[in-house]
Amino acid sequence: MPVKKGRLGVLVGGGPAPGINGAISASVIEAVNSGLEVIGIYDGFAHLVKGEVDQTRPLDIPDVARVHSQGGSILRTSRTNPTREPDGVETSIKTLKGLGVEYLVTIGGDDTAYSASELAQAANGEIRVAHIPKTIDNDLPLPGDMPTFGFETARHVGTGLVLNLMEDSRTTDRWYFVTVMGRKAGHLALGIGISAGATVTIIPEEFRKPRIDLADITDVLEGAIMKRRVHGHKDGMAVIAEGVAELVNPEQLAAIPGVEIDYDEFGHIRLGEIPLATILKRQVQQRFAERGETFAIVEATMGYEFRSAAPIPFDIEYTRTLGHWAVRFLLDEPTEDNLKNGGLVCMVQRRLTALPFEELREPGTGRPKVRMVDVDSQLYQVAREYMTRLEPEDLEDPEMCAKLAQAAGMSPEAYGKRYRASAAL
Repeated sequence: MPVKKGRLGVLVGGGPAPGINGAISASVIEAVNSGLEVIGIYDGFAHLVKGEVDQTRPLDIPDVARVHSQGGSILRTSRTNPTREPDGVETSIKTLKGLGVEYLVTIGGDDTAYSASELAQAANGEIRVAHIPKTIDNDLPLPGDMPTFGFETARHVGTGLVLNLMEDSRTTDRWYFVTVMGRKAGHLALGIGISAGATVTIIPEEFRKPRIDLADITDVLEGAIMKRRVHGHKDGMAVIAEGVAELVNPEQLAAIPGVEIDYDEFGHIRLGEIPLATILKRQVQQRFAERGETFAIVEATMGYEFRSAAPIPFDIEYTRTLGHWAVRFLLDEPTEDNLKNGGLVCMVQRRLTALPFEELREPGTGRPKVRMVDVDSQLYQVAREYMTRLEPEDLEDPEMCAKLAQAAGMSPEAYGKRYRASAAL
């Protein structure tokens, strides 16, 4: 293959995810071996949208040869959205051209993919863009149900942490409520919950409606606690995807003392600023207090512990493959017109391919599609079988319903009426 001269830029957007440095490393190595100069662009689009060129560095093979096993990002990252800045896309293109960049590798999740696609379209072939999908949320709709890089490491690290807390839960006869990152989809929470054997895992997809009340979540938790008591256990572990908070009316959340609703540059509620585990802990404890009982719950929030963890071998291999392929995709002549400006690189059944950016967008809105947990799938149904949570058959069984009602201090009729909706989820 003929060697091509030119300059390639690499940047990272969105939150950190294990494997970023592997993608950077492989991109740089393949680009240099193909005769390109490479510059690393710090902090995603943050400086490009301002026309600043000083936050860059040349990258050569010795700079990246051994970083693939490290967590974090040697180029740092940011959530700056060029599409929301005045002339942000045009300024970014102008700045990249001033740097001599003809090819651009972007590494990020759905928001960065959207920014990359807008930039590629506006550049109209003058700067070809290859996007490498990463997010611990695993919510980009990659073909063949392939995970986004970083997810497997996050699940691995999160499972270990939850297992430690479960030992403490058993030792002290207490419940733990653990909130896990995941804005829209519950893949990470479900993956950690099922791998650790948590008592119950709650994800946004199971509610099947655009808005819920805090009481809806509390009902599920309380039902699991009562059922576990009937089975003779005082301890338990609830893993809760933070995305369920986005289903709750913001006005209800804002009315809680100490909670302020804030939005990021992409218009998302900053879920990390909402103490969901604490809120739910108080909700459940209040219900027990109304029965004259003190109930011990320990709350925790997880996510930042995962994002810059050292990648496990799966993500190391995966990101090195994607990084290499991103450069090959940029340098090879596009086989389809809708790939001439760039696309998203991915793997399908162990074969590397590229998707047009248009395939990742929702018709009408133009926003990136989101891969949700399929709660009707066999995989999810198996996960549910391993949970201890209130089910419709519990209320239909007179003996079981009587035991649950007694634990709650209610009549069986009142108990069945009160928890029928949450049992049906």
